Amino acid sequence: MRKILFVIDRIELKYFEFNDLVTNFWIIKEFLDKGDKVSICTIDHLMIKDSNAYAMAFETFCEDNDIKYDKEQNQVLINDFDMVIFRPDPPVDMDYIEATYVFDFVDESKTVLINNPKAIRNFNEKLHITYFPEFTPPNIVTADKDAISEFLAKHPQAVIKPLNRCFGSGVFFLDKDDINLNTIISTATNGGQNLVMVQKYLKGATKGDKRVLVLGDQVMDECVSKIPLGNDFKFSVHSDEYLKSAKLSENERFLALKVAQKLNVMGLYMVGLDLLDEKIIEINITSPCYFIREINNLYGVKFEDKVMSFLESKFLDKVLC
Repeated sequence: MRKILFVIDRIELKYFEFNDLVTNFWIIKEFLDKGDKVSICTIDHLMIKDSNAYAMAFETFCEDNDIKYDKEQNQVLINDFDMVIFRPDPPVDMDYIEATYVFDFVDESKTVLINNPKAIRNFNEKLHITYFPEFTPPNIVTADKDAISEFLAKHPQAVIKPLNRCFGSGVFFLDKDDINLNTIISTATNGGQNLVMVQKYLKGATKGDKRVLVLGDQVMDECVSKIPLGNDFKFSVHSDEYLKSAKLSENERFLALKVAQKLNVMGLYMVGLDLLDEKIIEINITSPCYFIREINNLYGVKFEDKVMSFLESKFLDKVLC
């Protein structure tokens, strides 16, 4: 029997039951159905003792085709697990960063880490798209209002994003002629104290961006278009009404493969790329939604089987090392 530890978000622990909108719950249930032992914890339940990494974890189980957990918490050595799946949600604040330090004390020859918390710590979902300048819209990372104004002089419409949030939180549309421009920039940068990503606005935003899913160094055929709500320019409602099937162009598949190959070497295996107008606008590596239910409905597949097949391959890699 294999032992797997999931580091999940606090809200997922609070409402721990099978919810087919939540990627973690799909994967946990698949492991349990295979007879594996799955434990869960949140980042505040990680610890270091005697130079070893531990978790105060709860054991999960299936009952009536649902997933539940034993309310008795146990202190467990992380290296006693065959695999850790680290998927707490942003914000990537200091609590999040400090949680990744715990995994500096995990022997990776004994325990597979997905995604590797050290790699997550070293990679920002917004900022590090700049690793791939040939595949991204023009952008700048700065806290300086004048630098943003200079960028808008070249690109009159842009999008400004905080570096550590998710699901469109704190993302604003910028227009160089907007009378509220200085206020928006000041709010987004916290008065010039916080770095932000500013990207040229892409006209295709009104039609939605594509979520391209990566497993290891492979790009999945199935992807979804995330459609904005009403007159918004970004996806903000997780509902079937705003999710459509999408086909990758040859160029999109090429650039997604290049990104996947680089991230795979870094220890970032489960990734969601957001593409717009054949450009990468974001690389989701903390807890990317895999839209399993939606993909199954849109494509008539069992996408969870592909996810599990990949995870099974990581177990095999550990055995062969």
